[in-house]
Amino acid sequence: MSFRPVLILATMLAAWSANAAAETIKIGVTPGPHAQILEAVKPIAARGGLDVQLIEFSDYVVPNAALDAGDIQANSFQNQPYLDNQKADRGYKIEVVGLTVNFPIGVYSKKHKNWADIPDGGKVSIPNDPTNGGRVLLLLRDKGVIKLKDGTGFKPTVLDIVENPKKLKFVEVDAAQAPRALDDVDAAAINTNYATQAGLDPVKDPILREDPKGPYVNLIAVRAADKDKPWVKILVDSYHTPEVKEFVLTKFKGAVLPSW
Repeated sequence: MSFRPVLILATMLAAWSANAAAETIKIGVTPGPHAQILEAVKPIAARGGLDVQLIEFSDYVVPNAALDAGDIQANSFQNQPYLDNQKADRGYKIEVVGLTVNFPIGVYSKKHKNWADIPDGGKVSIPNDPTNGGRVLLLLRDKGVIKLKDGTGFKPTVLDIVENPKKLKFVEVDAAQAPRALDDVDAAAINTNYATQAGLDPVKDPILREDPKGPYVNLIAVRAADKDKPWVKILVDSYHTPEVKEFVLTKFKGAVLPSW
């Protein structure tokens, strides 16, 4: 009889393990590196009893709406300034649970080999969302191309440009469409995931490139109501492993940088 409690406990643990192994979560990602990295995370998470299913979104707007609505349980595609902007504008109750990687944004051109070759009055496309568009303007400011009003923070717009010596014309486009703009402009700012999808090398091809240090580290986000659930820790711990870090460094060769 003394073994009966042990047997009961073993049965309960077996049942718990089966249930844990059956737990499935859907994670929203954008195509390219975010999806590729999560594919590397999946088998590690599975060892911890978490079945990860990836749902790809072609833009930056829908993943937070889907998360807030409960259509997915987490997403991995955005940085903190972008999430802050979405929460302020839309009232999402979404929280950060872990950092992922950084994608230094680049400015590319099919017409010019160097930024110095961009002519006066040249057209430069930038993403039309406040965070990524502002990020490019800050890059151009830091490179001495333009000057911005003081106190613009992380979300300047073209209206905040106070000096534009080359009289550049800024064309705002959806971030996902930026590679297609290359044929129509002198230069295009393109997020790394969309650049790699278009066959561009985010390390060698940009004529200007963002400093990889800064506030634009990407993250894993979940609904505030879920942030303390056990599966969240399994997911984050699975991402923050030496195996995933090695995958990022080997696969992307400096275009994507681990941030944990």
